[in-house]
Amino acid sequence: MGPVVDVVILGAGSGGYACALRAAQLGLTVTLVEADRLGGTCLHVGCIPTKALLHAAEVADAARESEQYGVRATLDGIDPDRVVAYADGVVNKLHKGLTGLIKSRGITVVQGAGRLTGPREVTVDGTVYRGDHVVLATGSEPRLLPGIEVDGERILTSDHALRPERLPGSAIVLGGGVIGCEFASLWRSFGVEVTIVEALSRLVAGEDEASSAALQRAFRKRGIDVRTGAAVEGAKATDTGVEVTLAGGDTLTSDVLLVAVGRGPRTAGLGYEEQGVAMERGFVLTDERCATNVEGVWAVGDITPGLQLAHRGFQQGILVAEHIAGLAPRPIDERGIPRVTYSRPEVASVGLTEAQAVEEYGADAVQTLVYDLAGNGRSQIRKTQGSVKLVRRLEGEGAGPVVGIHLVGDGVGELIGEAQLIYGWEAHPDDVAPLVHAHPTQHEALGEAHLALAGKPLHAHS
Repeated sequence: MGPVVDVVILGAGSGGYACALRAAQLGLTVTLVEADRLGGTCLHVGCIPTKALLHAAEVADAARESEQYGVRATLDGIDPDRVVAYADGVVNKLHKGLTGLIKSRGITVVQGAGRLTGPREVTVDGTVYRGDHVVLATGSEPRLLPGIEVDGERILTSDHALRPERLPGSAIVLGGGVIGCEFASLWRSFGVEVTIVEALSRLVAGEDEASSAALQRAFRKRGIDVRTGAAVEGAKATDTGVEVTLAGGDTLTSDVLLVAVGRGPRTAGLGYEEQGVAMERGFVLTDERCATNVEGVWAVGDITPGLQLAHRGFQQGILVAEHIAGLAPRPIDERGIPRVTYSRPEVASVGLTEAQAVEEYGADAVQTLVYDLAGNGRSQIRKTQGSVKLVRRLEGEGAGPVVGIHLVGDGVGELIGEAQLIYGWEAHPDDVAPLVHAHPTQHEALGEAHLALAGKPLHAHS
């Protein structure tokens, strides 16, 4: 057993390493335990590699569609090995940078699988590491469905789909959430025939209904078969591919099946419950400070209920480090966490959907406005369709803040920073309307939407 440090962190993904970096910056001694590689899901099998593949898919679409811009290019095909090598190059560069950053902060890294073996201790390969505080940050893993056996060849999770040895001719994507829509989009760009099967009534069900409808229309226009309200009863690998049986008896066949029904917390067998940590459905329960019910034990990232997003984990890790250091950080506004689906078109949002706002404030106290990207020059140059939807809470005649912003269109994920500021600022449309937006940019669409909601539309019909 080594010396007692200020903080022992179990898991070096987004939440864990952000906590370690901030704690070290605040003068705390830190031991960071990781079973695999620094960076966790986000860096190695999540955000970074998937977005690299999606960028390659964007390049493929640009080549395929070049004639409409007067550029004569041809798409000769997709080389899966080189696509993976490109993604690996991005990941490896970021991993090297993170490793150097962790080392430069004087953080002790322990390689190995750790378990919580006491209220203030983590054991790795028989060695006990003790801290005045323990932060649980063990992340998530792909959810599986009973009766569907993943083999990594015909029936895949997103982890398998990131490293294809060859592209399938056809694919069924089970799940129409963020992960499912992103893989369906990139596979379609690579020339794969794709069918999405979603049990709920719409795609990306956590988004505003208008965003879901727009994405579904765009996907169908791209040739993606979207089947919503379709429950799967079973799936099996065959000699030639996969056979999927839907409720009602319909059968679908394809070369591969991607099980993309979300991610579950990685908490089983890690000693949490044995040490008295309150749990629910595998998630660790915390208060607004990310503190568990056990004194000195904190939890961040995907193991806590809520949005499973890397940037949420980052912020939670920073929050915990500051609490441990004796600061008084402001609690995280979960509604103010931006959300982006990097499909084609992209879907991005922050704040409340229209339905959530109506439920919270009442229909008479909610006003919405939709600005079509057809009126935005930069979007027309990019040949993308989509919209900006604003959701406003009315406080009086012509007054009230914008409580939700919902974007659909190629590249709109890059607009979410301004949208987040508008939401966090609790800005009224009249506050945003005078801001000068560069022309021609897609950011203008945010300005135009707020102009229209302020009662003075410019490039929009009144």
